[in-house]
Amino acid sequence: MSLKVQLLLLQAVIVCLATLITGVIAVTLQERAIRTSYQDRMIAVAQSVARQQVILDALDDADPAAVIQPVAELIRQASDVTYVVVTDADGIRLSHPDPDRIGEPVSTDPSVPLSGETFVGTQEGTLGVSWRVKVPIFADVDGGDVVGTVSVGILESEISAQFLSQVPWLLVAMGASAVIGVFGAAWVTSVVRKRIFRLEPGEIATLVEQRETVLHRIGEGIITVDEHGVITTANDAAARLLGDDDLVGRTADEALEPAVADVLRRGEPDGALVLVGERVLIARSTGTVVDGEATAATLLLRDHTELHQALREMDGAQSLTDGLRAQAHEFANTMHVLSGLLELGLVDDAREFIAGSSPGGAMGDGETRPVLGQFELSALLAVKTAQAREVGITLEVRRRPGDADDVPRLSEDVGHDLVTIVGNLVDNAVEACGLGDRVEVCARMDDGMIVVAVDDSGPGVPEDERARIFVEGVSSKAPAGARGPHRRGIGLALVRRVVRRRRGDVSVTDSPLGGARFVVRLPIDAPSPTTSAHEAVPA
Repeated sequence: MSLKVQLLLLQAVIVCLATLITGVIAVTLQERAIRTSYQDRMIAVAQSVARQQVILDALDDADPAAVIQPVAELIRQASDVTYVVVTDADGIRLSHPDPDRIGEPVSTDPSVPLSGETFVGTQEGTLGVSWRVKVPIFADVDGGDVVGTVSVGILESEISAQFLSQVPWLLVAMGASAVIGVFGAAWVTSVVRKRIFRLEPGEIATLVEQRETVLHRIGEGIITVDEHGVITTANDAAARLLGDDDLVGRTADEALEPAVADVLRRGEPDGALVLVGERVLIARSTGTVVDGEATAATLLLRDHTELHQALREMDGAQSLTDGLRAQAHEFANTMHVLSGLLELGLVDDAREFIAGSSPGGAMGDGETRPVLGQFELSALLAVKTAQAREVGITLEVRRRPGDADDVPRLSEDVGHDLVTIVGNLVDNAVEACGLGDRVEVCARMDDGMIVVAVDDSGPGVPEDERARIFVEGVSSKAPAGARGPHRRGIGLALVRRVVRRRRGDVSVTDSPLGGARFVVRLPIDAPSPTTSAHEAVPA
């Protein structure tokens, strides 16, 4: 059975039941109202007769019925009741609609009114079953002995006839109500079906399951906001990427970092790089304003580190390959020179040429000691040196005597953070330089602090920009406000966040080489981080 039919039938049944119950109650109340109306009329008539002085005086006559009968009949006809019967203290009728019954004892028990009480109820008399009232007649208007009774009644058949005369109207009203209710149920069913896009329960259940699967089982963060900017949905991945499990119900400006909220507000279908904590994310949004009006929007977040893990590994392998190619090219040239010198018989010159050759080749500086005792950092700088040489830039790792002596063992997470910091600073310096420029890296221990300095001979950083250079989205190598997944202004912001988490500091000054000098100072005993982003992103 389709949802439309189910809704219509259920509502129709409810309407019909409600109408039937209401009708039964209305019929009961109507019957009770008719009976109460007659009861009030009969009590008033009976008490009026019992208090008339002519009735009291006639009871003492030799033939009381001659006076009472005409009066009782006149009152009966005027009040529209079935009978008005007056009896004496012995229960002998002194009036009756059938004159032949006068002088006979009443057919029902008169003990209640003769005891001074009023009786109301249904009894069967000589005229049939009737709804009647019996009141006592006192010897005096103000009270005294009971000298007779007055019985006023109306046949139950008359009450039933009057009641049944009104039932058709009640049935018509009930039927009309039921019909209107069914049509209303059909309209409500149509509205409900339209609101749920005419989907059946099975289809709705499937959509809910699919939604739960999409929201909570994928690795991308999904956040939706309503037209007021309040977050209505946030999946598990969004809570993990943003580091906040309490997103739903809060405004986007309150719950999201400014960069993410800005992407959500302006809309970014192509995606933009944003920094959340130390995570580099790609954020896409439909925008909260359409044609000048606020509207609901969706924000999609993807972890840039996870997304580009394979690409970064490929870039590292490519850099290594390029370095090896350059080393092989240089080695081939060396062999050609040696071959020529030996061909010419210049053995001594060949020896001097070999002695003057660089021991490190294209991939090293001839130094076997790892930088700060970190082989990963040394490997990174070796690859960066080869890459810089390929574009005509000299990258030198400066060392002081004893730099590698007594270096305390650094934890693995500190080593990873150093790779992130140095990689971003070196990439930033190399990109700022041009052909023939120079970059120097110096990493050392100084009074329990790790000090890393990166100098370049590029254009440097103006003093008025040095306070903003570490702000996300600010870069000297791209136009302000650049958007998209390749937006710059991420690397230095990431460096500052990692350094601050390590309770260190980073600064930029003028370099002796003529460009910029970035100096990072980290305490060796900094607390271990809970999260880390091990990615070098160009600033």
